[in-house]
Parts: sequence; C-alpha cells; structure tokens
Amino acid sequence: MDIQSASTVVLQALTQATSQDTAVLKPAEEQLRQWETQPGFYSVLLNIFNNHMLDVNVRWLAVLYFKNGIDRYWRRVAPHALSEEEKSSLRAGLITNFNEPVNQIATQIAVLIAKVARLDCPRQWPELIPILLESVKVQDGLQQHRALLTFYHVTKTLASKRLAADKKLFQDLASGIYSFACSLWNHHTETFLQKVCAGDQEAALSSLERTLLSLKVLRKLTVQGFIEPHHNMEVMGFLNSVFERLKQFLECCRQVHRGSICREKLEKTIILYTKVLLDFLECHPYPFIPLIQRSLEFAVSYVFTEAGEGVVFERFIVQCMNLIKMIVKNDSYKPAKNIEDSKPEILEAHQIKTAFFTHPTLTEIGKRLVSQYFLLTEEEITMWEEDPESFAVEETGGDSWKYSLRPCTEVLFLDIFHNYSQTLTPVLLEMVQNLQGPTNVEEPVQLLMKDAVYNAVGLAAYELFDSVDFHSWFKNQLLAELQVTHNRYKLIRRRVIWLIGQWISVKFESDLRPLLYEVILNLMQDLDLVVRIETATTLKLTVDDFEFRTEQFLPYLESIFGLLFHLLRQVTECDTKMQVLHVISCVIERVSIQIRPYVGCLVQYLPLLWRQSEDHNMLRCAILTTLIHLVQGLGAESKNLYPFLLPVIQLSTDVAQPPHVYLLEDGLELWLVTLENSSAITPELLRIFQNMSALLELSSENLRTCFQIINAYTYLSASEFLQNYAEALCKSFCDLMKDITMEGQVQVLKVVEIVIKVSPVLGSHMFKPLLPAVFRGIVDGERFPVVMSTYLGVIGRVLLQNSGFFSSLLTQMAVECRQEADQLLGNVIEMWVDRMDNITQPERRKLSSLALLSLLPTENGVIQDKFCGIINICVEALHDVMTEDPDTATFKDCMLMTHFEEPKVTEDEEPLTEQDKRKKLLALEDPVYSVSLQLYVYEKLKAQQMLMGEQGFQTLMETVDTEIVRQLQEFLKGL
Repeated sequence: MDIQSASTVVLQALTQATSQDTAVLKPAEEQLRQWETQPGFYSVLLNIFNNHMLDVNVRWLAVLYFKNGIDRYWRRVAPHALSEEEKSSLRAGLITNFNEPVNQIATQIAVLIAKVARLDCPRQWPELIPILLESVKVQDGLQQHRALLTFYHVTKTLASKRLAADKKLFQDLASGIYSFACSLWNHHTETFLQKVCAGDQEAALSSLERTLLSLKVLRKLTVQGFIEPHHNMEVMGFLNSVFERLKQFLECCRQVHRGSICREKLEKTIILYTKVLLDFLECHPYPFIPLIQRSLEFAVSYVFTEAGEGVVFERFIVQCMNLIKMIVKNDSYKPAKNIEDSKPEILEAHQIKTAFFTHPTLTEIGKRLVSQYFLLTEEEITMWEEDPESFAVEETGGDSWKYSLRPCTEVLFLDIFHNYSQTLTPVLLEMVQNLQGPTNVEEPVQLLMKDAVYNAVGLAAYELFDSVDFHSWFKNQLLAELQVTHNRYKLIRRRVIWLIGQWISVKFESDLRPLLYEVILNLMQDLDLVVRIETATTLKLTVDDFEFRTEQFLPYLESIFGLLFHLLRQVTECDTKMQVLHVISCVIERVSIQIRPYVGCLVQYLPLLWRQSEDHNMLRCAILTTLIHLVQGLGAESKNLYPFLLPVIQLSTDVAQPPHVYLLEDGLELWLVTLENSSAITPELLRIFQNMSALLELSSENLRTCFQIINAYTYLSASEFLQNYAEALCKSFCDLMKDITMEGQVQVLKVVEIVIKVSPVLGSHMFKPLLPAVFRGIVDGERFPVVMSTYLGVIGRVLLQNSGFFSSLLTQMAVECRQEADQLLGNVIEMWVDRMDNITQPERRKLSSLALLSLLPTENGVIQDKFCGIINICVEALHDVMTEDPDTATFKDCMLMTHFEEPKVTEDEEPLTEQDKRKKLLALEDPVYSVSLQLYVYEKLKAQQMLMGEQGFQTLMETVDTEIVRQLQEFLKGL
C-alpha cells in the first residue's frame, strides 16, 4: 500500500478513535493497535500531526500514538523495532519546521522529540542541537517559541540521564552551548523588562514566555552540566546575576496587576529563579559558598524587613525561607568538633554564616517569625468557623514545608532555634513574659499574638527543656487560661492544650497527670469542635507516653472514653474520624482489659461506621486497627463481636476483593488476634481459612503473619482444622517450598513441626508429602545450620511422637535411596550426632536426645554401632537442661512442667491470651516439657541392659569415652 492510501485509512481510524460512541471507538483502537508494528505506520502519523488543516483531536491522537511508539519500538533491541531507515526519516521530519499552532500539541511534539533525543542524541542525531540553536534565533515569533520549547524539553531529558557516559555527554553539551544559552536568556529578559516599562503587556507576556523557557534551559545546564561549576566564570556570573534579575522582576510586580496572565507568568519566573539557587545549593553545596552571603542578605531582606512590602507573594516567601533553612541546616557547612579537622571551605561557610547571623539579626528574625508569620490568618480563622474539621486535621507533615507557608515557617523557626538557641531562648522567653495572665477577649490582636508565642514554645519544647519550669507554668498560668470559657478565648484553649501535648514527652511531672486528665475531661466537653479534636490529640500523646500509669487514668476512663465515642459519632469527615479512632485505639491498647465495661456503645457503632465507609479504605484501616486493640482488650469476650468481626476479616483478607490492597495487612493482624483470643473454634471462624491458599500464593511480606494464623488454628482446634484444610495447606506448602528463600522454608517447616507436635498422628499423615525432602536434607548434610536444625526438629518430632510413621517413612526413603533401611537409619543417626551443634535452642536439643533415645532398647546392630554418638548427645543435652540443687547436691530437669496455674498479671505485663493458656496446657503433654530427660536416659539404659545382659551392655558402654561416662554417672546418681 502506498503512503497516500495508508494515510487515508490511518486518518479514518484515528477519526473513529476520537468518537464518543464505543461501538465506533473500540474497533478503531484495535485496528490502530495492530498497525503499531507495521513498517511505515509512524511516518503516516508524522504526516498527519504535521498537517495543520486536520482536526485538532485527530492530530492530538496521532502525536500520542507516535509518542507511545517511541517507548515501545524505537530501541534497536525492542521486539518489532523500527528500521534504521524509517527512524532516520522520522528524525528528519520531526525537526523540519517548528510552526505548530496549537500549544498542547506543540508541547507533546517537544516531549516526543526529547524522547527520541534521549535514545539517539548525539550519536545517531548529531544535527538536533545545532538545528535547535539556529531555530531559536529566527525572527518569526511562533517558530522561535516552539524551537525554544523543544530546546528546553531536550535539555531536561538529557540532563535526567544517570549513567556516567551520558553525564559526560551532557557536560560536553553544556560547555558547548552555555554561552549561547546565557545570551539567549539575557536577550529575552532585557526585551521583557523594556516592554513592561513601556506598558506593552501583550509584548511583555510574549517575551516573558521566552524568558521562562530559556531560564528553564539554563537551570538544567547550570545545575547538572558542570562537575566544578565554581571554576566556570560564566556559571558563577549567571548565578550572581540571578539576584539582580530577581530584584528587577519583583519590582515589575508593582506594575503588573494581580489576576492577569502576565502576573501569573511573572510569579512563575520569579519562583524559577529561586529554584535555580535552591537546586544549585542542593547539588553543589561547596561551589555555592561564594553565594551564601548574597543569598542570606537577599532572602532575609525580602522576608524579614520592609523591602518586600508590596512585591512579595506567598510562594516566593516559602522559597526564600527554604533557602535560609537549607543554608542554616546544611551539614556541608558544619565544622567538625575539632575545628582544625575541618576543610577550609567548610570553615569559610561557617564564618560567613556566623558573621551574618548576629545577635540583632537573629533577634529580628525570631520576633518576625513568631509575631508576623505564626499569626493565624483571616483565611484560617474563617476556616475554623466554617469548616472546623478541615482546620483541625490540616495536614502539615511530610514535605509540606517545601510548598506551604505555615509548615515552612515552623520548620525554619525550629532549625534556626536549634542552631542558635542561646541567642533565641531569651528572646522567646521575653515574649512569653510580656503575655503573662489572661488576655482581654476584646483584643483579638493580643489573642492571636499569644497563640503564636505559645505555638513557638510548643515547637521548641526540646530546646527549652532547661529554660522553662513547665510544672509551675502549667499550674500558675496555663490552667487559668483553660478556665476562660469565652467563645473568643477558644484560640487560647486550643493552643494551650496543644502546647501541653508538645511538652508531655519532654517535661511533665507524673503527679500532675490526674490534674491533666481533669483538664482533658473538661475540654472534651468544650463548645468548640476544634478544641475538642485538639484535646483528643493531646490525650493520645499523654496516654502513649512512656510515663503513662494506668492506675492514675482509671478514675477518668469511663467519662473520657464516653466523650471520645461521642466525638467520633459527631464528626463527619473521614480524616477526623480516623484521627479520633486512633486516639480510641491508643486508649484501649494502654488500659487493656480495664476497657471491658465501657466499650458497649463503640461495639454497636463500629458496624454502622464500617458500612458508611465503604468508599473510604483508609478509614476502614483505622477501624481495623481499633478492632485489633478492642479484641485484645476484650479477650475471650470478643466472641460477642463475631457477627460483625468475622465478615470484616473475610472481606479484608480475600484477595479476590479489590479493597484487600488497602486492608490486607491490618485484616491479617485482626484475624490473628481474633484466633489468639478465641476460647473455642466456630464453623464461621474455620470457614475464613478458605482465604489462606490465595494468600500463600501471593508470597508477600505478609507470609509470616499467615504462618502465625495457621499456628493459631492448630493450637485452637487441630483435629477439625487439619481434617478440613490440611490437604490444601500441604499443597500450598509444597508449592511455596519451590520458590521461597531459605528463611521462608524454615518458617514453613516450623509450622509443620508445630502441627506434628500438637497432633502427631494426624499431622505426620497430612504433611507426609513434605517429609521426604526433609529426610533427604538430613542424609545429604544440609549445610545451613538454621535449616538443618529445623529439619532435625521436624524428624525428631515424628520419631519421638509417631514412631510407627517414622518406620514407614524410613522404609519409603530406603527404597528411594536404594539402601537398606538399617543402613539409612545409621546414616541419619550419624549425621544427627555430627550436626547436633547446629541446634541452639535447648528445647530442640532435648527433643533430639529424647528422639534418639526412643530407638532404645534395641538389638539392631546399626543402632548399637551408633550408641556412643547417642550417649554423647544425651550428655550434651543433660548439661543444657539440668540444674543442680545446692541443698541436696542432686540434679533436676529445669524444663519440666508439672501443672498450669494462671499467673497473676501485674500492671506492666500483658494479660495471657487464650492461646497462651492453650500453649501452656499443651506443654504439659509435650514430652520435651513433661518427660524428665535424666529419668528417660536412666530408664532407656536400664532397658538396654536388661535386653543385652550385663556383659553385653558393659561392652556397649565401653564404646563411650570414659569422661562422658563419668559425667553421665554424675547426672544419674541418686536414681
């Protein structure tokens, strides 16, 4: 098909692909997808989007298909890669003219040229940069702009390459075009300034767009184009000129009125200038040193003096503050403790900073930050009144300081206070002193000032540790502030309770806690919602603190918990409900079982909240966390929650349900604590295990929790659980063992070991397909100690607790290994004795001794040949588990458990879960804890003696080292 006919059919398909009718759209998309790999398709697309007579939507789609094709088929190694001839033709076609009239399409074309440049420039496309440099000089306005736009995207893309060879290419490019880029930027900047002075806004806007693009190019070249930029006169010249240009552009703000497109672009350009400085400082801290003085003078004058009045705007203030912060906090400018060890450039930077941050300068910055930038704005106060929940939970964490004014000012304050606390502490304390006593509610400015100063004291709590007697201040001043109930005083009530929250973990005496709980109780009933939410947050900080004592809190628990629940029901926003739920979770977690009498209302409300939050997965995560702590607090009583709890677990852990992406981790944790606190299995609880096979297939980071859940089911009701699910579980384990790490295999086998321990007959039978590999691992002498130890643990359990099954397994393995069963058993015992040191846990060492002793008494010659090794292991294990009674000089097995008493739980200890009790009862039946090793050795040796007769037995004992025999006799004396 010739190019003309191809163009017609492709154009028709693209036109149909822009249709709103899916019946037309879908076939067209499918047809285009099939053509993607056809030679000539991208040449046709190029012709289509370069034809300005065609419909814009069709041309837009053609560009997108072309751009996607570069990602998929441009590389030589890609399947269905484009031929070199077609690529050469396409490259030429892309840069024949820069006259795209539609802005959005022009940007997309610039981006796709940059994508090709990333792969081909400069080797296969050496002409690209020279053509762009020529094109940005032309007089035609549109052509010049489009070429400049392409020049920027190409520069940006090449600068982003990270391989050393690519970086070197970009540095060579930067050296070659830097002078030209500077002159281009200077030309457009001068033109813009002339047009603004002449009052020609339209021409000014056109020049400003070109200034912005040329500055974007220069930013990339300056920051990423030079290894040692401080040795390049042009680079440093450009950076120094940035300050002058910034002043000129800021002055232009007086002439260009707000709300206009020109003003928007002007502010964008000003921000870009500051980004040049910030990026250069971040990437080249040492070359930036000559610019520190000017940067600080510039930023401080515009942000903290009258110089900025009428010209600065919020985003610019944020950038200036970030510049100051990055210089103050920069680790590259901090001298070593021993000054002589510091590099000369570090000392230079430190001296510049020290000379700049004089006492008067710091005092002025500190006072301005608090008294000007910390004040609540009219917008914030309006938000408090009209949307209190959004105000109360406004997000200020993460990187918000980089973009938002309030977090930015607070972070700058903290960094400056931390670095210059000796100077700033007296300044802040004086501001506090000037605001002593209740403030007149008729003076809103004073109220705002007190709010700002208290904010500063809260932020700097750690720095003020030695300077503020918080105990006295709380009792003599802050308590009184909280008693003022006037509506306007809510600013101070909210700020004081926040302030207390900041000081809780810093300096708050234990005997003041009850007084604080009374304050919290009162403020949880405050008329203002913001105050109540802030009080709940401080309660969380108080309860979550290391110094928290449950007995101090208990008298207030019922009232506070009721008010928290009331607050949870009252708030309507998702984020606020999450915040309150976190407080509730924290309280339940800290008071544990003491919460039981007070959770009735919450238990009734959570199902409703769960239904309402169907589209809010993060809120559901918070509900799951609350349920986890609730189940732990309720213990066995949590069975009353099952009608709600079990469907929640079912949904959260079902990988076929979309919400599992958000809910799975918390859902598994809830599943586990539900099992741990369950007193008996229920059909519904058993049924949820159907979700497990798919979870094990995921092989995700949640595997460990999945194994804990399987163990919990085993402890709870081994027979029912294994009869229902062991076959599927064994299959999942077999699949898992093929492709998980060594550590993962150990975890799987630990689960198998527990199953066999709890249910020796059923467990051995159900997991039989896994055991040959374990047996082979022992015979082959598995080289990883942890794995070998686990293998011996599993086989030890089978041998000790299900000897008949062990015999059949041995017979099966003997056939597989083409050996006699006795010979194979001898190999196993020999390896066991040899690798006993791989086993580190005393329980497993005792298990190995018991298991091998269980082979006695015997007439089997192979076992008798290994008798010496078996006795060696037993004596080692006796040393591990026997303790000497100094009064009677006799030994006893310290692992023996004779009965189970539920211990009295102290306040600092977690109460026993139902699973803990099950484990202790199980231990009473476990040979490791119920059989005395000392007695077992004695009985087995006695039986062997009876079997062989005195002389035969004596001959057998002579195979054992005399020192080992002496130690054995020492352990057995008195029996």
